[in-house]
Amino acid sequence: MDLSFFTDKITAGLSQLRYGQEPEALYEPIRYIMALGGKRIRPLLTLLGAHLFTDELGPVVRPALATEVFHNFTLLHDDIMDQAPLRRGQPTVHEKWNANVAILSGDVMLVRAYELFLDVEPQLLPGILRKFSRTAAEVCEGQQWDMLFETKPDVSIGQYLDMIRLKTAVLLGFSLELGALLGGAAPADADLLRQFGVDVGLAFQLRDDLLDVYGDAATFGKRVGGDIVSDKKTFLLLTAQAQATAAHQAVLNQHIGQPVVNAEAKVAAITAVYNELGIREQTEACINRYFQRALEHLGQVAAPAERKAVLHHLALQLMERES
Repeated sequence: MDLSFFTDKITAGLSQLRYGQEPEALYEPIRYIMALGGKRIRPLLTLLGAHLFTDELGPVVRPALATEVFHNFTLLHDDIMDQAPLRRGQPTVHEKWNANVAILSGDVMLVRAYELFLDVEPQLLPGILRKFSRTAAEVCEGQQWDMLFETKPDVSIGQYLDMIRLKTAVLLGFSLELGALLGGAAPADADLLRQFGVDVGLAFQLRDDLLDVYGDAATFGKRVGGDIVSDKKTFLLLTAQAQATAAHQAVLNQHIGQPVVNAEAKVAAITAVYNELGIREQTEACINRYFQRALEHLGQVAAPAERKAVLHHLALQLMERES
């Protein structure tokens, strides 16, 4: 089945969502950020997770949309913390309005996300809300770790991987688990799909790290090397620091944590260290390990192979993306 069958349901559902009217300064920013688009991966995963076990997707749409509303709530607040001027090529909410408006609008989005679960069958609702609440807290933990790592001098690769698991991957895993539970899956199958989603999420974020250095500027959608310029701790940088020779360490010390005089020269110097240490190949190997582990989880799910193939295809698209 073509993915457009599922994405059309998401688009139609989002167009019907109403967040509120007055005061307009509270609700217009919500409509604004929700209209900016994006991949809509989380609700898509929820529908695909349900489709493994049922043809009746109507009751799944609103809970699926909850994952998208929640995701955009996190973006609204993350942009404030990061002082980001743009989101999907447009001014961020705190830039277009102000930080106070962005905080309040985000708060309403979190409330609306919870409301979108209220039509879930009564016997499933408590368990799903507990899982969602735990996931939401983990996403916040991941964001806090990410901020702490900005000034923490000794971040390990393991700590970084756990941070991106919390910040990015657990919501993908929950989205799939949610769909499976709503579709009538056995708990064991729902848990396998959650693990599949978490591993795909880790591979997805590591690929983002890789594209920031080795992506095509024309398709990546943002400046290649931006993580290097901002001294962001990524899998690539942490692996290089762990394996650097004295000569490599001297180059890293010359640029990391120092005022940026020439951004292009800094990107070129750090990338040269990566190339000499084989960091690109090591990152690709790590991505492939997570992806293969994800496919092993998917293979164990007791669902028709032709339905799992749709989910497999989407995962491949995420891994092969250039932006």
